Amino acid sequence: MFAQCLPRPSIRALPAFLLMVIILPLLAGCGYNTIPTQEERAKAAWSEVLNQYQRRADLIPNLVETVRGYASHEKETLDSVVEARAKATQTTLPPDALNDPQKFKAFQDSQSGLTSALSRLLAITENYPDLKANQNFLALQAQLEGTENRIAVARRDYIEAVRVYNTTLKTFPSILWAKLWFTDAQPFQNFTVPEDKIQVPKVNFN
Repeated sequence: MFAQCLPRPSIRALPAFLLMVIILPLLAGCGYNTIPTQEERAKAAWSEVLNQYQRRADLIPNLVETVRGYASHEKETLDSVVEARAKATQTTLPPDALNDPQKFKAFQDSQSGLTSALSRLLAITENYPDLKANQNFLALQAQLEGTENRIAVARRDYIEAVRVYNTTLKTFPSILWAKLWFTDAQPFQNFTVPEDKIQVPKVNFN
């Protein structure tokens, strides 16, 4: 009697609906959602890396101009920082390209170049006591130091998120989903230099 009261399309859809009710919990329990979940976590971690690198890039123009006011004859060093910043900001890597080794290497190289240029710039400030006492420079120094720490944390979190995601693609049972369903899922690239080996600008002049 109840079946006769249902519209004909509902009766036809009932087996499919019941099948979904049974299968979906099984899929979740077997790790079906693990790959997309870990992928999104890795992408979110990468977005934070980009945010912190951009934060550093935003500080550099004011830092360069402050140093220029006291050490204008250090033109070569100042220009190298400006050029390195331009290259770093032009070399972008959206989350969707994290599985491209060439693009990832280009991005990492550009940021490493900027780190080196900043280190050289900050090294020359040791020769200018008046600059080191300038309040604007001291404020920029504190902001840069905080940003470098944030970059290190963001990189660490990304490295861990990628480790988990890449491992998920290679281990059972998620490897079955990778081969049968998430066929487009590819391992993400990771930083090639260990975090504890990264040379960051030394900004403590005390």
